[in-house]
Amino acid sequence: MRNSAKASLFAASIALAAPLGALADEGMWTFDNPPSALLKERYGFTPTPQWLEHLRLSSVRLNDGGSGSFVSSEGLVLTNHHVALGQLQKVSSEKKDYVQDGFYATTRGEELPCPDMEMNVLVSMEEVTDRVLGALDPKAPDRAQNEQRKAEMARIEKESADKTGLRSDAVELYYGGEYWLYRYKKYTDLRLVFAPEAQAAFYGGDPDNFTYPRYDLDMALFRAYEDGKPARPKHWLKWSKAGAKEGDLVFVSGHPGHTERLQTLAQLEFQRDRFLPMRLKLLRERLKALRAYSARGAEQARRAQALIYGYENSNKALTGSLEGLLSPRLLSDKAKAESEFRSLLASKPETADCAGAFDRIAAAEKLLAPRSGEHIFRSRPSGSRLLSLAESIVRWAREAGKPNEKRYEEFRDSALESLRFETFSPAPLYADLEETMLGLYLRMALQEFGPEHPFVKAALGGGKPEDVASQAVAGTKLFDPEFRRRLVEGGLKAVESAEDPLVALARRMDPDYREMRKWYEDNIQSVLAVEGRRIAKARFAAFGRSTYPDATFTLRLSFGKVAGYEEGTTLVPSRTTFFGLFDRAESFEGMPPFDLPRRFAEARGRLDLATPLNFATTNDIIGGNSGSPVADKDGRLVGLIFDGNIQGLILDYVYTEEQSRAVAVHSAGMLHALAAVYGMDALADELAGAKP
Repeated sequence: MRNSAKASLFAASIALAAPLGALADEGMWTFDNPPSALLKERYGFTPTPQWLEHLRLSSVRLNDGGSGSFVSSEGLVLTNHHVALGQLQKVSSEKKDYVQDGFYATTRGEELPCPDMEMNVLVSMEEVTDRVLGALDPKAPDRAQNEQRKAEMARIEKESADKTGLRSDAVELYYGGEYWLYRYKKYTDLRLVFAPEAQAAFYGGDPDNFTYPRYDLDMALFRAYEDGKPARPKHWLKWSKAGAKEGDLVFVSGHPGHTERLQTLAQLEFQRDRFLPMRLKLLRERLKALRAYSARGAEQARRAQALIYGYENSNKALTGSLEGLLSPRLLSDKAKAESEFRSLLASKPETADCAGAFDRIAAAEKLLAPRSGEHIFRSRPSGSRLLSLAESIVRWAREAGKPNEKRYEEFRDSALESLRFETFSPAPLYADLEETMLGLYLRMALQEFGPEHPFVKAALGGGKPEDVASQAVAGTKLFDPEFRRRLVEGGLKAVESAEDPLVALARRMDPDYREMRKWYEDNIQSVLAVEGRRIAKARFAAFGRSTYPDATFTLRLSFGKVAGYEEGTTLVPSRTTFFGLFDRAESFEGMPPFDLPRRFAEARGRLDLATPLNFATTNDIIGGNSGSPVADKDGRLVGLIFDGNIQGLILDYVYTEEQSRAVAVHSAGMLHALAAVYGMDALADELAGAKP
């Protein structure tokens, strides 16, 4: 650090995000505020507005929880196999398992429509901070200010959507320090073009997950269509045949899901003591139930595989996060940084009132603690797709009669088009799997909260969880998307009078959900919002916009270099090759999950084994970045993010360059595999720009 005043606050990089000139390749930067000075200082590169616009408009967000990019003039979209996994599952059947066997469209006519995949491209950004904050009465109670904030955001979204026809999201950054209106062009006609078999995409299975070196072809290709024809994006990333090499400056443009680097010490202690242990308990119980379900037969294993993969991935990631928070150093550094920052705030009249915000947030977290189990359990998805549909339909009907600005955020007018698309999806649902997951959800509620809890009494009515689940699934018509459509279009009267047992179950549970949500929003969320704004105001006073906001599943830019790292007494290389894939298979003598994918074994004579397959970078990424393009300074695609290493699981809370790495599929490896392994020369040519 060159500035002594900032040096005294450098430990606050954990608590407050690093100021300009900070260590390492840190930051998930918004495109309106790129780290130009840092890039010039560290790498001698300054991105132009045209370069940033090209990368932004080439990047996409997928509603399956990941990122992607346009990679051809004819609408090809590149993402990960594991981001595409849900769609692969939905277009598969007992006779055709595209997850295990892969999918390969050799003509446009063979491209497979996806039932409910939505893709968004960020086309414009407009700051609306003054408007949102101007709608607040600073003398009003916290809960009133919280309602005013949400109502104004709803009005902003609706006005924009009505005026432009674009998906419009009001986005909070820096915990209320800034508000932006993001407008998205939306695509809902996505067709599957290519996905390798699971063993190639997820080579090494769960044992290799979050490790490095890796040997995964974790890629999938879709094509976006408009009006029945391939989309013609103005911006798309040209494919680099050579790809990235050691030391190269690279950029990741994607949608990191959620980080907590700007949270207070009290909030992180809540994460450590309450939130993460409860989340892990739910995940592990669901994994246990799904594995037992899978053991019933091959078809059950196929139906559950996407869920198992997702839960295994989350379990490993959250376990790493919890271990990080249990590390004495992380929270002690956080406490020291926060103490220093509070002292600085208290010493200046203009920020003195902000110092107490930390205590008020701590009091709110203490108030939440006794009800944290209920809040986490009821605010997370149940694991049953049918129950989620039933609950959504019931809440939708009850929210629709309210003014737009008074509704739950997920039922605002600006969200309804996407909600309809998801609710009326024709994707298959499986009765035995739904019964398993619903039964588990109800059983866990009984175990966690006891038979006298209002939610448990409403859900079970004195019955056994397994019996209630069995009867609800056996009698429901929600498997039929047209029945769901009729319910929604019939409005409150149709939903309240429906005799469907699963809809009736959702109706009984809804009052408890609403009570819990209102209590949380009035007593916890409102305090976090108001006090978070105070801290954000102080943070801006200290650092200005030389910091980046926590991740919010909005488009961000990170920079870094291709680099290996030291581990123990050895060196980890920055890249792996096809040689390594074959060696790993041989070293384990073909034992699953290290057995060689059949197509790769058959293609050995056609492969140039020295071709790079995966590589590691210092880019700052997190969950949600999966599928993000890795671009060079010329704006060419050189790789595809698909994971981080085990040392990077702490990135929710703090960035470190020493060993944390983003892991990507190499552009040369993807192109080589398409031609040499899968015989998809035409697709490889389209990516390489030889012909459409």
